[in-house]
Amino acid sequence: MTTETNLIEITEAAEKHFAGLLSSQEEGTGIRVFVVNPGTPHAECGVSYCPPNAVEKNDLSMPLTAFTAYIDEESIPYLDDAKIDYQTDDMGGQLTLRAPNAKARKVDDDAPVIDRIRYLLEAEINPQLASHGGQVALAEFTEDGIVVLKFGGGCQGCGMVDATLSDGIEKTLMEKIPEVKGVKDITEHEQGDNPYY
Repeated sequence: MTTETNLIEITEAAEKHFAGLLSSQEEGTGIRVFVVNPGTPHAECGVSYCPPNAVEKNDLSMPLTAFTAYIDEESIPYLDDAKIDYQTDDMGGQLTLRAPNAKARKVDDDAPVIDRIRYLLEAEINPQLASHGGQVALAEFTEDGIVVLKFGGGCQGCGMVDATLSDGIEKTLMEKIPEVKGVKDITEHEQGDNPYY
């Protein structure tokens, strides 16, 4: 088992919340932070109790003030930059887990351009499109720097796809990946469930 102190940011409020929950568990119980289906569009992050007999030898341990957080070896690269917070309001409290790299493993700035494009699509652009039931996939990256995309889900047939493409996706890709010179859509939008809705 290896020890890490800052892979995931666990706020003071979240740590206090977990400490309260763990006070009724077996002594030495910590939490396990994990990703189900890591590196896929269906990735889901979760937190569970981790009693002492559930700690694996390849787990990464994060010692905190009142308990230890454990992360399984497969989830580690997908929890980079993750944050767990606990907010209270008049309605009670809410635990939030933000893991921007769960759906796509973070890539270095010097990674091949196609890997950086895929990462940006999965980690930043698709989560925004998902709120409207849509998604986009890389079809090709041409020699002259054009990213060829295919829309799906709620984006296929959407009348706002041109604005999404030029004002959102193209702008983001060109700002963050200098090799990208433009974006092209090859989706047959009239074939969607709600063409031009």
